[in-house]
Amino acid sequence: MDPAFERRCSELVARERSGHTAVVLDSLLYVWGGYMVSEIHKYVTRSTELCMNSITPLLRLVFHMAGDVPPSMSGTCGSSLGGNMYIFGGCDDGGQTNQVRMFSVDLTDGQYVWKKILPDSGSAPSHRDKLSCWVYNGKLIYFGGYGHKVLADITSRNRNFILDETSWVDDLFWGWNNEVHVFDPVKGSWAEPQTHGRPPAPRAAHAGATLGRRGYVCGGRVMETRTNDLHCLDLESWTWTEIVPSSAAPVGRSWHSVTAVSESTMFLFGGLSVDCKPMSDGWLFDVETKKWREFEHPYQDKPRYQTDLKGQETKSEPSGQSPENILLFSHHAAAQWMQKTCSHL
Repeated sequence: MDPAFERRCSELVARERSGHTAVVLDSLLYVWGGYMVSEIHKYVTRSTELCMNSITPLLRLVFHMAGDVPPSMSGTCGSSLGGNMYIFGGCDDGGQTNQVRMFSVDLTDGQYVWKKILPDSGSAPSHRDKLSCWVYNGKLIYFGGYGHKVLADITSRNRNFILDETSWVDDLFWGWNNEVHVFDPVKGSWAEPQTHGRPPAPRAAHAGATLGRRGYVCGGRVMETRTNDLHCLDLESWTWTEIVPSSAAPVGRSWHSVTAVSESTMFLFGGLSVDCKPMSDGWLFDVETKKWREFEHPYQDKPRYQTDLKGQETKSEPSGQSPENILLFSHHAAAQWMQKTCSHL
């Protein structure tokens, strides 16, 4: 290993965690953030490490970071664009989604220096975590999530926000949203496009993937409900369409992953079921035939949830919770394996 490269590494095995985010660049999986629960004290801590995994050969490294290192968070939305990892949103040790700042780190120069991104124009979304992101046409497009708004921004006519009646402090009220926000890294600008059609219900801990010019939303949670519905947003016309499957569909879930494995096929894996049990099932969805098909895979014995797959330029990234290791390497391998297996679909 190159000495300069080795100095950037703090350890060769990353610590266990969940609620983290990850992106794939070339054949490498980068993992950031998440939380760890002490078996003795039963409290939650967060990590600001950046972990790297290589599929072939098998290699796991944890890097020192420099620059404007983001605060420790979980439930953050991570995306890969132009060789950079962008993170947005998330919650801190207090459990409040109070981070609306965006950070980026160059994954190609080996330095791993974080930068805080200050927008030049537009208004950033309100505080939130457990949101999703599509990467399209050089832009980061965020959907949904759970977070808080001030009372003045919540009205009975606002169908973009469902109030969590169990969570409020003074004039801050938490809840689920179905908003769409666009960040342009080149212009440094935020925008909220006017969408058309019937949007998905507000939700968080859902899964998303980009196929062509469309961003897909699958499942998620609102209040005590975990859904299995499927929607897509045309990222050119900003028109929503609900997709009604022509076959049996997976059960409702949250904290799952959906990965684009071909130009017309998505792979769904795992999640937390309606009765709060981690799952390990895999499903293929053909966007042309609108059919789900359960897929037998070699990771049926590794149920997991909090699989925080977010947007990328090419394929979405897997992650999740595991007692064996933080990176859920088997989950990532499953997605990579599916890419190769389904390349003909």
